[in-house]
Amino acid sequence: MIKKLSLCTLAVLAALPVSLNALAADGGMQLEQVLILSRHNLRAPLANGGSILEQSSDKKWPQWQVPGGELTTRGGVLEIYMGKYTHDWLQQQGVISKNQCPDPNSVFVYANSLQRTVATAQYFVTGAFPGCDIAVTHQDDMGTMDPVFNPIINSDSAEFKKTAAEQMAQEEKQQSLQAAYKQLADVVGYANSPQCKGKDKCSLTGADNKFSLVKGKEPSVEGPLKTGNALVDAFTLQYYQGFPADQVAWGKITTPEQWKALSAIKNAYQDVLFTTPAVAHDVAAPLVDYIRSQLIDQDKSAAPAFTFMVGHDSNIASLLAALKVKPYQLPGQYEQTPIGGQLMFERWHDKQNNKDLLKIEYVYQSTEQLRNADILSLAHPPERVTLQLTGCPTDSNGYCSWSDFTNVLNDALQGTVMQPHMAPTEPVAAVNSSTAAATPATSGSATDGNSASPAPKASSPAAPDAAAGARSADKSAAENGHSPSADKNGGGAGAGHSASR
Repeated sequence: MIKKLSLCTLAVLAALPVSLNALAADGGMQLEQVLILSRHNLRAPLANGGSILEQSSDKKWPQWQVPGGELTTRGGVLEIYMGKYTHDWLQQQGVISKNQCPDPNSVFVYANSLQRTVATAQYFVTGAFPGCDIAVTHQDDMGTMDPVFNPIINSDSAEFKKTAAEQMAQEEKQQSLQAAYKQLADVVGYANSPQCKGKDKCSLTGADNKFSLVKGKEPSVEGPLKTGNALVDAFTLQYYQGFPADQVAWGKITTPEQWKALSAIKNAYQDVLFTTPAVAHDVAAPLVDYIRSQLIDQDKSAAPAFTFMVGHDSNIASLLAALKVKPYQLPGQYEQTPIGGQLMFERWHDKQNNKDLLKIEYVYQSTEQLRNADILSLAHPPERVTLQLTGCPTDSNGYCSWSDFTNVLNDALQGTVMQPHMAPTEPVAAVNSSTAAATPATSGSATDGNSASPAPKASSPAAPDAAAGARSADKSAAENGHSPSADKNGGGAGAGHSASR
């Protein structure tokens, strides 16, 4: 369960120096609070030996130095660069002070409990706050999905399943993937693959997709969309990892046009499974509820100035759909939710009009920045794209009303398992926060319901060569007044080895 901050912690936070309230360069605006939801950084392909990859090609796959699904050392370095850039940007805005560690209560880092997400968070802290005592919070049971980050179906109603299935089928029909499937089949030699052995007719273009919506499990698909997603994901990761050109898809993907065409399969997989209205509304509810608890339920003077969360592309995709973000383009990228990309929620205060405003930006490394492992800085930054919410009209600078944003979050929880737990729309005053009712982060495990577990642990920042073995330390997050869900989850996606992440 999400535990509200203790009265003692609230008092400490309220006494933080005014310098942490950022003064923006344009004078009349203060950046007061930032929450980032980041995708983990570069990992090895989730599918490995004897998997869908080997079954779908007659060629030998190159070897990776880490097990499937784990963060690579290069991914750690890339995240250090993102951490350093984020630190410099926060410092530029005045959110953190120069040449000193931030107060531990002003920064909160929270990751899903898989190796690649915890290690990403550790590398981020290493880059952003080197030498500082900033803990990484995650649930104890490593290798299982934290309910806040687990994009599983929560509803079991017949009406939901009917609506969701219809929307997924409609979304699939809108995807024009036949040419991409044919191109992909040529790249991998699909007709001669083990999958096609002994079959008279075998192609990616001639098969149907079969979708599944089961309570307690992720939305899933069997068919060419699943196969294509796994293959394109593997090629994309090879490119990011810096494999020699002749080892990236065996040297058969050489032009931007090819990458764009094939990436459409991966993006379609995400769109069909996680962004249709009914599914996104359902699976993103625990994450929406958690973000709401951090940005709305707590008084801003008591909340951490900076929160960094690490999850998966399915989290970001479903969250954006649930919040009804308008269609967007990410220049320099083929992926809709790139490796290491950050969804940044910024709370600004308009001093002249005495009101709070929201700005949402997608901060991400371009395909070539990832490929080249470019060092990031304020002079050489990652890409930034301002996003717009349908229910939160923006001005010419990308700001929208904080009250409209609050309504967007509330609307995203209506009719979900999280709705009964919603706090009042008005922020809870710091003096009363210790008596506020705790807000459950999720409806519970797919297999054992709302079973409680010990509080999540906060692990110390790892050195770059230690993050691959991410483990929790003895310091509880509850000691710092921050506690994400303490529920363990033993079902759903299991260890998170979905081809979507």
